[in-house]
Amino acid sequence: MALLATQNLSKVYESEGVATSALRSATLSINEGEFVAVMGPSGSGKSTLLHLLGLLDEPSSGTYHFKDRDIKTYSPEELAAIRNKEMGFVFQAFNLLPKSTVFQNVMLPLYYSDVKDSEWRARAEAAIESVGLTHRLHYKATQLSGGEKQRVAIARALIQNPPLIFADEPTGNLDSQSGKVVMEILQKLNEEKGHTVILITHESDTAAHARRIIKIHDGEVVSDEQVGERQQAGEFKK
Repeated sequence: MALLATQNLSKVYESEGVATSALRSATLSINEGEFVAVMGPSGSGKSTLLHLLGLLDEPSSGTYHFKDRDIKTYSPEELAAIRNKEMGFVFQAFNLLPKSTVFQNVMLPLYYSDVKDSEWRARAEAAIESVGLTHRLHYKATQLSGGEKQRVAIARALIQNPPLIFADEPTGNLDSQSGKVVMEILQKLNEEKGHTVILITHESDTAAHARRIIKIHDGEVVSDEQVGERQQAGEFKK
């Protein structure tokens, strides 16, 4: 079943009367349970595609269906609920609150949810345990290594158990060993938990962990291929 599908999706930014096309007529479909890497050089449009698919921005033209429903038919409240419950986001810059603890950072999305307060602690602890950071529960973000910060970001993305996870250059600020751990976690979420993972990367070694690679160049989808033999997390290179 298609979790999301786009038809001729485009995005044009305007600044001081100058129009810049960031994404051009992207047509694609991603099924539930897939691990898809979106590849391309800096400025190719891959992050723009993520922002559109993640409902963080609106397309200039074209259509986008999420779970067989056109996003234009959703109210702003419904779109916010989808982002909170159905999608998890992991960014290259981690986006953690520096003076807050691991526990507090992971629990943050629950403040904007309808989950009962009594369930918050158990959910946060389970998410933190899933990325192997129970021993850092009460550490502040400033006390963590880069790899640990990214694992906290993954735990935060998992707190609502979303079916879809977006990972935007998740290994970009990490050393090879930390990157290996992060990719291993994402693969396990896909293989063992069934999460759909959409990975944004410019690194071929990172993209090789996916089962399908979509390549973008100058705002256009130039190829969309299944991976013959998936790379294992233990083979990660930087």
